[in-house]
Amino acid sequence: MGSLTIGFLQMGFVGEARERPKLVLGKQRPLLGRGFGGVCLKWRISGGLRSRPRKSLWRSNVLSTEAIQAVQSLKLAKSAEKLEEVVSSRLGRLLKEDLVNTLKELQRQNECELALKVFEFVRKELWYQPDLLLFSDMIFMFGKNKMIGTAEELFGQLLKEGLEPDTRTYTEMIGAFLQVDKLKDAMETYELMKRFGCAPDELTLTILIRNLRTPERKTLRQM
Repeated sequence: MGSLTIGFLQMGFVGEARERPKLVLGKQRPLLGRGFGGVCLKWRISGGLRSRPRKSLWRSNVLSTEAIQAVQSLKLAKSAEKLEEVVSSRLGRLLKEDLVNTLKELQRQNECELALKVFEFVRKELWYQPDLLLFSDMIFMFGKNKMIGTAEELFGQLLKEGLEPDTRTYTEMIGAFLQVDKLKDAMETYELMKRFGCAPDELTLTILIRNLRTPERKTLRQM
């Protein structure tokens, strides 16, 4: 049994689909518009396969001076002590929108550890409410960097915060597993996805089909 399945068992989600609790999704955020791509797997998904929800109120298109300075200060911190100092002094003074923009910019620059640090800070803010797309963006980033352990931890954390994974969240986990050649875990996640009523979209199926051998593709068509 895969680690995601175990996580669902611990959260009481695994059982008959009709018995699953009705959980409230976080407010929708704009997707990153990127797909999984890896040299070892020799494939790339175009951004066109990702759906785009309405523009979020969380983020503007232009970084404020404060957000830019926060990003620069975080990247210049060369020690754990200095990083903590920047987090407490810089991040603590940012407005909600600037703080989330700082997180998004670090994701764009592929600064995994710094993005995780800011994400943890965001989740401690009084205004924070569990947000599925923030988690999905983080899973995407760690998945494409083959940091599967962190991606799985984030998936478990979103369950603990009362969020119910959607098609995009499952797809990011499937892609993360395939980045590190964990085909069995990817297929188990696909099964969980269907079991909980999330219909795979074009991106989900494209990611799977491009990474499955011919016999496995036949099995997928029968699922």
